[in-house]
Amino acid sequence: IANEGVIITLTHAGLLKRTNISSYPSQRRGGRGVIGMATREGDSPEDSDFIEHLFTASTQDYLMFFTNSGRVYTERVHEIPDMGGAAKGRSIANLLELRADEKVAALIRVESKTGPNREDQTWQQPGYVFFATQPGTVKETALEDFANVRKGGIIAIGVDPGDTVIDAKLTSGQNEVILITKGGMSIRFSEEQARPMGRPATGVKGIELDRDDAVVALAILDPNAQLLVAGSNGIGKRTPFD
Repeated sequence: IANEGVIITLTHAGLLKRTNISSYPSQRRGGRGVIGMATREGDSPEDSDFIEHLFTASTQDYLMFFTNSGRVYTERVHEIPDMGGAAKGRSIANLLELRADEKVAALIRVESKTGPNREDQTWQQPGYVFFATQPGTVKETALEDFANVRKGGIIAIGVDPGDTVIDAKLTSGQNEVILITKGGMSIRFSEEQARPMGRPATGVKGIELDRDDAVVALAILDPNAQLLVAGSNGIGKRTPFD
């Protein structure tokens, strides 16, 4: 498998594709850009489609798809349909054996790693997957626990009835994380406060929420960056992590 850089795009409606980086030539400021993906425009927001996940990867890497119900599916990047910038992509339901009402909540790229004898050591790498759910539950699980994901997916986190996974991030085990709520509240803490748990575990409370509040975002602290928060009506601001 040729080791090539690609752009992975997944839309709100579940259309997935990879496009070679060469399809996105560098342009000067003020350039019109190129079409990265054809999306559907409907008469109402419910009928429209838009890009929800977009990031770079290598064709030899792995992708981990975490669903709102707490299951995980894995796929090699080279197995994602290779399509041009004007293409809409292929339905993710044709690639993953998703269950009814399952929707991808988070997408993580895991960089492939091979040993001295070319054996696959990707899942022996140090690292953790950190989860956050809507009512404020958090959990982290070692990356090696996801070494043998079946085609039909496996449980990544235990989710109580009425709960839903908001996001999942790849961490080192010593990162600090930030949870942000619909009501504009946030909390920052070290992920070491949430000890590693097995895949079926539900997790622990990450934030105490008001009655009508809910977690909407999970961020990993980067001391060299700032936190950008955007509201649903287009209001935004950035704040230093300190």
